[in-house]
Amino acid sequence: MSRIPTLADLGDVRGKRVLVRTDFNVPMDGGVITDDFRIRAALPTINWLTERGATVVTASHLGRPKGQPNPNYSMDAVRVRLAELAPGVELLENLRFDAGEEGNDPAFVAKITDGIDMYVDDAFGACHRAHASIVGPPKSLPSAMGLLLQKEVEVLLGLRNAPKHPFVAVLGGSKISDKLGVVEALLNTVDALVIGGAMCFTFLAAQGYSIGDSLFEPDQVATCTRLLAQSAASGKTIHLPDDLVGVDAAGSFATFGRSLPDGAKGFDIGPGSAAAFSDVIMDARTVFWNGPMGMFEDPRFEAGTRTVAQAMADTKAFTVVGGGDSAAALAQFRLDEEVDHVSTGGGASLELLELGDLPGLAALRGAPNA
Repeated sequence: MSRIPTLADLGDVRGKRVLVRTDFNVPMDGGVITDDFRIRAALPTINWLTERGATVVTASHLGRPKGQPNPNYSMDAVRVRLAELAPGVELLENLRFDAGEEGNDPAFVAKITDGIDMYVDDAFGACHRAHASIVGPPKSLPSAMGLLLQKEVEVLLGLRNAPKHPFVAVLGGSKISDKLGVVEALLNTVDALVIGGAMCFTFLAAQGYSIGDSLFEPDQVATCTRLLAQSAASGKTIHLPDDLVGVDAAGSFATFGRSLPDGAKGFDIGPGSAAAFSDVIMDARTVFWNGPMGMFEDPRFEAGTRTVAQAMADTKAFTVVGGGDSAAALAQFRLDEEVDHVSTGGGASLELLELGDLPGLAALRGAPNA
C-alpha cells in the first residue's frame, strides 16, 4: 500500500489557498456550542499552514440537514468560535446543505475547490464516507493528510498491525450487528475481548442464559454462537459479564447474575464484572475501548462504565478510546486526559481497524502529488 502524503509533501504553501476539510460537527444546544474540542483539534494543522504563509479555507458538515439549507445546522456559531481561535481563517457553510456533498457530485467538488490550490484532509471522523469533500479534491489538487488525521492513522494502524501483547479490546454499546466486522477482525489480533453494554445480552442468549426483556438482537444469536466457538478454537478469551444491574419486572432497581427473570431489563454490568474487566485491562499492554458498559447517562447505571474508564486511566498499557459514546463517558468522568489517545471518529476508528483503509485515505494516495 503506497504512503499517504503529509503536510510536508505539499512543498511551499506560501501564497496558496488551501482547503482544509475539518470535522467541526460539534455538539450544540440551542445554537450554542457545548464542546469545542473538535474545533481546537484542527488548530495544529491550521496553524502549520498559516505560519508558512498559506491562506486557509476550512469546510465541514454539521448534523444531518439532508441536502437542504437549514438554519438549525448553520455554521455561524462555529465560525464565531473559529475566528476567536484562528483569526482570518475562512469557514464555508455547512457542506451538507448541498445534496452534492453526500452524493459525491463532481459539480459540488468543482464548486468548493474553485480558486483553491491545495487540499488537506484533517477530518478523520468523516474519512469513512465517500463524500464529495473527502474523495473529490484529491483527484485534481495536490493533497495531504493533516496532523490530526496523521496521528489517528498512525495510532489505529499501529493497533491493527503491531500492537504490544497482551492486546485487549473492550467493546460495548447496544448492537453486535454494528460491530460484527470489527469483532471478527479483532479476533485475529487481540488476546482477549471484553464485551459489555447491551450487546452482551445477545452473547448471553447464545450461551443459553435468560435475558428477561433486555435489549438484544435475536437474528445475531447464531453469529454470537459462531464467534464464541471461533474464539475458543483460537485460544482467545471473550469475557462476558457474570453479574448485571438493571430493573426488575416492577421497574425497581435490581442486581442479577447472568440470568435475568422474566420482565427484568439489564442496563449495566454488575460490580463483580466491572472489577473482573478492570483486572483484564490492568494486565494488558495495549487496550482499545469502544462503547460504554451500560446506560451511563443514567446515574443508576453509570458504575460499570465509570469503573472501566478508571481502569483505562490507571493501567500502564497503551490505551486508545474509539470516539463516540466512550469518549463522551471519559469526558463525563473527567478522565479524557488520562488515556493515550482519544479518537475523534467512532465509526471511522472501527472501520479502519476492520479494513485497514478508508475512502478518504485511498483518495489521498491517489492525489497528483502522492
